Amino acid sequence: MAKLIYSMITSLDGYTEAAEGGIGTGAAEDPEVHTFVNDLFRPVGTYLYGRRMYETMVYWETALDEPDQPPHIAQYARDWQAAEKVVYSTTLDAVSSAKTRIERSFDPDAVRRLKDEADADLTVDGPNLAAQAIAAGLVDEYHLFITTSVVGGGKRFFPDGVRLDLELVEERAFAASGLIYARYRTR
Repeated sequence: MAKLIYSMITSLDGYTEAAEGGIGTGAAEDPEVHTFVNDLFRPVGTYLYGRRMYETMVYWETALDEPDQPPHIAQYARDWQAAEKVVYSTTLDAVSSAKTRIERSFDPDAVRRLKDEADADLTVDGPNLAAQAIAAGLVDEYHLFITTSVVGGGKRFFPDGVRLDLELVEERAFAASGLIYARYRTR
């Protein structure tokens, strides 16, 4: 059975997006961080996205068309293109990437079957979709990339009203960006 992983960049105070948008970090541009993320998520076989997250990530479908991409960017694009993608949206009419399908609603039982049948891990990306997976008890691991920013409000990494008992299984600090990676497993 595959794991379902929820991973996002989050501010020090726990927000994936500030109230006014963004979280003010350049950590994603740090080649050391990007290479670490590449290695961490290369084995992922399926990405579960909400519409907004998919619209952000679909860049990777054509990233290799841009000349002179650094090796870590080109590698991430190849890995992303190789994975399956499921987009949960009631408003998206069509997708613009290969290996991608649209589902109109999040069905916890269907995701359980995906996990049971998968040979490779899955990720759930975006705080709104992840909140549904967390509430359904589907998330096995939480990967937080914690910035040095405090934003004071916005979209929370963890949804309100959910209590979790987690075990820290890995951590790493990145000196250049100040980013901290923390991986937790559900107990």
